[in-house]
Amino acid sequence: MNLFQLLQTCFRSILRNRMRSLLTSLGIIIGVGSVIIMVAIGEGSQASIEKSLTAMGTNLLQVMPARNMNRNGRTTQMRISSFTKKDIDKLKLESSYAAAITGVVQGSVTAVGPEGSDQVQVNGVDPDFFIARNWNANLGVLFEQDDLDTRNTVIDLGNSTAVNLFGSAEASLGQQLRINTNYYTVIGVLESKGSGLGGNDQDNIIIMPLDTAMTRLNNSRNINTIIISVIDKKYMDAAQKETELILRESRNLGDNVASDFSIFNQAEMIDMASGVLQTMTTLLAAIAGVSLLVGGIGIMNIMLVSVTERTREIGIRMAIGGRKRDILLQFLSESMILSLMGGILGIGLAALAGRLLALVKIPTAINPVIVAIAALFAAVVGIIFGYYPALKAARLYPIDALRYE
Repeated sequence: MNLFQLLQTCFRSILRNRMRSLLTSLGIIIGVGSVIIMVAIGEGSQASIEKSLTAMGTNLLQVMPARNMNRNGRTTQMRISSFTKKDIDKLKLESSYAAAITGVVQGSVTAVGPEGSDQVQVNGVDPDFFIARNWNANLGVLFEQDDLDTRNTVIDLGNSTAVNLFGSAEASLGQQLRINTNYYTVIGVLESKGSGLGGNDQDNIIIMPLDTAMTRLNNSRNINTIIISVIDKKYMDAAQKETELILRESRNLGDNVASDFSIFNQAEMIDMASGVLQTMTTLLAAIAGVSLLVGGIGIMNIMLVSVTERTREIGIRMAIGGRKRDILLQFLSESMILSLMGGILGIGLAALAGRLLALVKIPTAINPVIVAIAALFAAVVGIIFGYYPALKAARLYPIDALRYE
């Protein structure tokens, strides 16, 4: 029996019972679709988180005051010890691996513009902040060191803030908005960053010189956070250790006193998030893969029924010269085709599910390699679970098969 005759015979047999064939493949359809979409959700979520963290800047160290301090082996509650300009200046002077260093004073304020008011996050920063966060001006300019030194009341707006307060980004340039009793002049509108972790709008922001924020907004010398951009990812660990030593010296911490600040390494955060998501994706794919095995059992069951129903047909084929190898190959091919058809329909189901998930803002990333592996695995399942029924058909004795009622 040549290949064309084999396929013709297999499809004739499958199409003879269309509904049964479809229901037989249903387990494979669900299994393949589930594996592909589960992996797609995991990889999409991983890419989304990495994109959000990268949007914050590259190779970042964030230094924040600690709430607890260990003294002589005992952890005690302490008042948060904020940073000062002295800490920032010492870091800028002594850091070997930093491309940019900035202090950050944060607060939430009500800003009032010509088109209304809005609750906005304000960041008081050094000009290095724009380097660390990879933030450029879409319109206008960014404030400079002179603005910081002279405590100018100039600001750069996020795109959302500009639209909410002025009606459009273009209309905001050169205009003033009011925060509390002070007026600030808009000199630039930032490039859009989109949503960050947790879905917060990173474009709903006002950025002003650090010294201006400290004197006009907080009336305080305290700095909430220090952000350091490292020149290369390979120096992240070295930069973290160096930063800790410099700050401990700046804050006069003795050898037996724990650091009263914490350093968060962006690379470690990305690796940790990726590791957790990869583990979850693998687990979900394994659970979904169980349905492939269930589908394979369904194929075996139907093929055994098919062998029983077609016993006389098998006997006739053998009587007119059909070899056991041909019978084995025929039933094995039918099983593989059923499984492979289920795999193809499962890929279509996964693609449809991906489109629907995109409509509800759930990130997915369908991996062509996973699609190919799932389809191949479906075919292998058909071969494995179809082998026993095919072998049973091939071992029938022609005389017994012809006598079968």
